[in-house]
Amino acid sequence: MTEIVFYILAAAAVVGAALCVLQRSPIASALWLMTTMFSLACIFVLLGAQLIGILQVLVYVGAVLVLFLFVVMLLNLSHEGSDLRGPWGVGAAVVVIGLLAVELFGLWQYTPARLAREVAQAPQLADPRLAFPAALSMHAVATPNVVEDLAAPLFQTYLIPFEVTSVLLLAAAVGAVVLAKRRI
Repeated sequence: MTEIVFYILAAAAVVGAALCVLQRSPIASALWLMTTMFSLACIFVLLGAQLIGILQVLVYVGAVLVLFLFVVMLLNLSHEGSDLRGPWGVGAAVVVIGLLAVELFGLWQYTPARLAREVAQAPQLADPRLAFPAALSMHAVATPNVVEDLAAPLFQTYLIPFEVTSVLLLAAAVGAVVLAKRRI
């Protein structure tokens, strides 16, 4: 049952992303992007990563997308006409969706037994310390505390980039207000 729900959510994410790119209206594009982000958050929850799903909704849908919509509405960027970008846009979307469908079909061939066989042949692929040697320690592998493991680098190693990003988003909102005030 969860496999069927996963494929439905994956299809909704792909369709939402394709329609996000094909929209002429920035508002409609942002709403389709929100649909894609919600689908991805549901996939994360379905896969057992509830924290990442909640962060997906809070950060991307709740903050970035709302800020994007706020800026677009302040700038009053509206276009008349069709939402689809002509036959070339539809053709590109069909090609991308077809390629993604071929990839999903290839992934569908993977069974747990095949994955176990491939990991048994290359055990270094299953060791997270080899993929992320600086980020993981034996303590993190032994006792999984997801929130602590995500918060420690964010507020220690990457504190300055995190704060610079928040200042840039604030500057973008202030810039949109200034540009909107000029037109009034």
